[in-house]
Amino acid sequence: MLSVHEVTGGYAGAPVVKNISFEVEKGELFGILGPNGSGKTTILKMLSGILPHKSGDILIKGRNLSQYTPKELAKIIAVLPQHSSQAFSYTVKETVSLGRYAHQKGWFQSWSSEDEEAVNRVMEQTGISHFHDYDIQQLSGGERQRVFLAQALAQEPEVLLLDEPTNHLDLSYQKELLDLLSVWSKDCGLTVISIFHDLNLAGLYCDRLLLLENGEVNINHVPNEVLKEGRIREVYRTKIEKLPHPRVPAPQMVLLPERPKAESRFLNRINPANLEAREDLLVIRSPFPLKTMSSGVTGSGTGWNRIFLNRHVSKNYDCSDHRAEMAEFIREIGFEPGETVGMMTAVYVEDHSSKFYEEENFSVYVAVTAGIGNAVDASKSEAHSYHLSPGTINTWIFVNGNLTEEAFIQCIMTATEAKTKALFDQKVKDAVTGTIATGTSTDSILIAATQQGESLEYAGTITPLGKVIGTGVYECTVEAIKNSQRRIKK
Repeated sequence: MLSVHEVTGGYAGAPVVKNISFEVEKGELFGILGPNGSGKTTILKMLSGILPHKSGDILIKGRNLSQYTPKELAKIIAVLPQHSSQAFSYTVKETVSLGRYAHQKGWFQSWSSEDEEAVNRVMEQTGISHFHDYDIQQLSGGERQRVFLAQALAQEPEVLLLDEPTNHLDLSYQKELLDLLSVWSKDCGLTVISIFHDLNLAGLYCDRLLLLENGEVNINHVPNEVLKEGRIREVYRTKIEKLPHPRVPAPQMVLLPERPKAESRFLNRINPANLEAREDLLVIRSPFPLKTMSSGVTGSGTGWNRIFLNRHVSKNYDCSDHRAEMAEFIREIGFEPGETVGMMTAVYVEDHSSKFYEEENFSVYVAVTAGIGNAVDASKSEAHSYHLSPGTINTWIFVNGNLTEEAFIQCIMTATEAKTKALFDQKVKDAVTGTIATGTSTDSILIAATQQGESLEYAGTITPLGKVIGTGVYECTVEAIKNSQRRIKK
């Protein structure tokens, strides 16, 4: 559809872009990225014919850009600038109708049924039909941007050029606009070339990305290759971290703010003094958010939390809507569910076991409640019928250190292995199969880290961190099981 080959150009003086080459296929949503001054808008102006290029070739549908008349080019390329403005007080429909200029014929440019149909169609598709007779000056910024998009689409172009189309739009309008462009590119074969300052939006919506640096191509590839930590840090000169999107296979970048030096010297820690034992409840309140990975009733998955609860409930507890009930319980005792990892257990929490382990570069606090009434051998779980019941082995691991994503997962693996060995040594059996149990039917685990101090890259069983977690979970699980069994015997 469009080919740029060794193009150099810009304004008076030194060229802004140098030897730029790339191709865009029909129906692609193609993003252009780069820091301020890297040449993004210059390229867009050259593609639209507004700004001539000094050397190289720009081909549209195999034909050189310079061979098109302005009216011919307007039938193929439409432009949505960053700041669309309207000098006159036209209605919405009149504004959109201006997009049909390129299709008018003869000296007396008459309005045809095809023009009317095209305008009504794009107004419907962009969601602006209901205010077609409004004065455009009455509209909000987001609504006005949709009107100008409809005007561009009314040209029935094959290529749409956009200069930071989501700038100054709120989140809902950003999503609406990019969802619409994505549909048009995939369903209608519209080729979309857009400048983005927001790397995350570009990663979410674009098929390919062109990253510019100092007027030259750094890389032209799929988003996952372009949006790499090292490359973005180097090009944008800032600290950034790449994360996967939680719902779709798209890369997302997050900024890493600089901590004040005084704050970075002070290392916060979680230790036994933070544990509060109430009636039927264990609570740890951290004075600062901890990065967490858990299977709690609330706060499950990954996140940042300050409150940690382990709550005793009756064996007859109704589990039908346990998440809603737990959230309400958390509010009633004065905490916010959104910053709380909450677990529940049929074990009496006063029978818990906790230990603190101090190492040279990190420390670990482990707390476990453990009962074996619903113990299960995971290798023979098909012998059990499925029903929810309060968990009986809840494991908390607080690491005063800076964990990698890999270390978080390895913490869970090491802790699970240690818990299973504790059950084996205590000869805990699955009541249904008679075999040694590996856990209980609804065990929960929490890994929480201060993310301060030296980086702890690994937590496998023979790493320094893994050794402490393995020892701590094993010792605390054994002790907690014995505490629970003593209560039962009484």
